[in-house]
Amino acid sequence: MRKSNFVHLHIHSEYSILDGVPSVEEIVRKAKEEGMPYLALTDHGNIFGAIEFAITAESNGIVPIIGCELYVAPKSRFDKTSKKEDDGNFHIVLLTINEEGYKNLCKLITFSYTEGFFRKPRVDKELLRKFSDGLIATSSCMQGEVSLLLSKGFYNEALKAAMEYREIFGDRFYLEVQANNLPSQKIVNEGLKKISEETGISLVATNDVHFIEKKDSEIQDILLCIQTGKTLKDQDRFKIKTDEIYFKSEKEMLRDLTGFEDAIYRTMEVAEKISFRFDFDIVHIPQMGSFSDLERLAKEGLEEKLKIMEMKNTLPFPKEEYYRRLQSELEVIKNLKFHSYFLIVSDIVSFAKKNGIPVGAGRGSAAGSLVAYALGITNVDPLKFGLLFERFLNPGRTSMPDIDVDVCAKRREEVFSYITEKYGKANVAHIVTFSTRRGKGAVRDVGRVMGISPERLNEIAKRV
Repeated sequence: MRKSNFVHLHIHSEYSILDGVPSVEEIVRKAKEEGMPYLALTDHGNIFGAIEFAITAESNGIVPIIGCELYVAPKSRFDKTSKKEDDGNFHIVLLTINEEGYKNLCKLITFSYTEGFFRKPRVDKELLRKFSDGLIATSSCMQGEVSLLLSKGFYNEALKAAMEYREIFGDRFYLEVQANNLPSQKIVNEGLKKISEETGISLVATNDVHFIEKKDSEIQDILLCIQTGKTLKDQDRFKIKTDEIYFKSEKEMLRDLTGFEDAIYRTMEVAEKISFRFDFDIVHIPQMGSFSDLERLAKEGLEEKLKIMEMKNTLPFPKEEYYRRLQSELEVIKNLKFHSYFLIVSDIVSFAKKNGIPVGAGRGSAAGSLVAYALGITNVDPLKFGLLFERFLNPGRTSMPDIDVDVCAKRREEVFSYITEKYGKANVAHIVTFSTRRGKGAVRDVGRVMGISPERLNEIAKRV
């Protein structure tokens, strides 16, 4: 197997929505073919692919580097008055060194959406100063502040910007030269080399990868047209100016960046500074209440339900069986330390019911839990219907329990508001979902971009 002394530190996957072409699996496969021991993922404004990337890379013997290409507001993140089509944002690439760096990257991304969002999620230098620890920064592509100033001929301003980033990140800031073969990039690369010689800021080489093979540039062109609502025939559309931003080998990087060999090999030096790894064995659960609280509420809830069944003469089994089952389930929950999870879900369902917001009776394996039934999370008696708790939780399970709760769509926001108010905005989040284009939808989108008539597209789509 070949061994590469160059690793990609700036690369985009399909999680750079409608911009990056390759899947995480394709990127990792290519890195493995090239013998790269490390690999970074730096999607635009998000780390949506981080977990998938880490798992896929590690399973293929590659050390994953979690990163992101952030948008930096030219002034304050709160300034949302720009009328420029590109919003005048700068780019910066951040790579996670350690756990503190990962937490800081998450904070930066969060603030970019909650405070800085203006067409794109943006941070500013105030945030970069506050959350720079544990992060390596590179000056990014031609849209990075230093490179952009150099491309406009403003050397002194570019030098000043480079020194400002150096002040923020210390020796963890690198000037990023790229191998995209654009005439303007070559000018910028020379400018970056001069700044490096003048300031001592190290150079590092990347290729701002957006697709795997050079021929895939056409696919990216189509994706950009879908993103911007244009067709391939539109002359005024946004288009990447080069087909060179593909997954280049060490040999290709050396060929296309003559005179920057040190910057190419420094990628390994940068990668070796990074120690952060996800610990997938740790389950993070907010600690709300104690196991004693859960035990008390479950016993009180069961007693109430048993009384009602006795009154209606509908008790299917002796009460002792219910108590034995409850105690058995509670022991499992205690040993797995999942009591807080049950208390939180119970609290949410209880709020909904008290306020007349319809919730479902319970579905999935959680319906097999007597504790969930006793707490009012589900409305199904598992003993009566012979449902097994072990399908939901058992001593051999280490993953989180999963309770599906259906909430009335019309009043769901009331439940969200309650959760946010009680547990804190910083502790509540929606689960992200991704829609993928398949079959007929993909045919219609790509066909429209290629200028095929709607009638013809309908005809083609019907055959899928």
